[in-house]
Amino acid sequence: MGLTNRIFRIPRPRTFLYLMTLRTGSELSTLSILLNKVSGLYGLLALLTGLSLSPLQLSMYIYSTLALVIVAYLAPHIRTQRPLECLALATFFVVDSVVNALWTVAFGITWFLVVSEHHSANFGAGKTMSDAAGFTNPEHNVSSVEVVVGPDQGIPGEKQEAVTAGNPGSEVNSAGSPSLGHGVLQPESMSSVTVICALWAVRIYLVLVVMSYARLVLRKHVAATSRNNASLYTGSKNANQMENPFAVHLPEGKGWKGRLGRLMVGLGKEYWLGVDETDESWMNDEIAMGRLRKREAGTSEAPGVVERERRRRSGTGPPPPMPQLQGAQGQHLRVQEIREGK
Repeated sequence: MGLTNRIFRIPRPRTFLYLMTLRTGSELSTLSILLNKVSGLYGLLALLTGLSLSPLQLSMYIYSTLALVIVAYLAPHIRTQRPLECLALATFFVVDSVVNALWTVAFGITWFLVVSEHHSANFGAGKTMSDAAGFTNPEHNVSSVEVVVGPDQGIPGEKQEAVTAGNPGSEVNSAGSPSLGHGVLQPESMSSVTVICALWAVRIYLVLVVMSYARLVLRKHVAATSRNNASLYTGSKNANQMENPFAVHLPEGKGWKGRLGRLMVGLGKEYWLGVDETDESWMNDEIAMGRLRKREAGTSEAPGVVERERRRRSGTGPPPPMPQLQGAQGQHLRVQEIREGK
């Protein structure tokens, strides 16, 4: 794998915080999402008290309630390691993150404009000072003011009048006008932006953990169901990708579930099915722990034969045949020979 691909590829954590397994990390991530989506249910219950909500708020609460149902349905399949459900959960995490990012931007812009308007209303020392300062808060936007003495009226003792003229200025906002940038640069806004960025960094890491776990479940499923594969990639038409577990000719690819699985895999085929240098080490670890039986190329043993051989070697097989069914050399007699002996 080239250096460019290593830099720009999606991170694939192998543990959760270097302390727990990916399954534990996925369960904790799902629990955090469930707690977050419960707020949507409480938001809808607030409507019963007569609380008025904006269309943006109402849409967010309805979506959160639907997301709560979806996550609650998919969460138990983390332990069962069902490939379709785990893949659906990881895909939903990505979609939910994008939707929540859009809502965060929308609510953030609204909030910062409110903060900017609040500070603009309190800008300066108030209306009295603005009125006393003359052109510091002018009614007309001018860049300079010229004072010209009026013509002499020719009347003795009459004073000359002064005439003021202003040159038009450029259309620029004053320092205290409400704007998004003005609201973001406020001290309390900067702390809010810092907290939001930190929470989103945690959210992105949790999404990567769930995606890595779903990717691991897909690899385990392919390794366990492909009987005549020496590795994950020998059963695929593409040497750089493993076999699609939701292919049409496979059991998981039947019906609408198969079509849904192929659709979700197709959204990130390189990530879900692509070659990974850690696959060989992972398979060796699984074989060493007895979770995966090593298959050699070209072998096609029937599961029943393997089970009988295992039971014979462990001594848990069926009892030996009765002595009358054995010949002098210890060989079993055919049924026809037994009938003839009778």
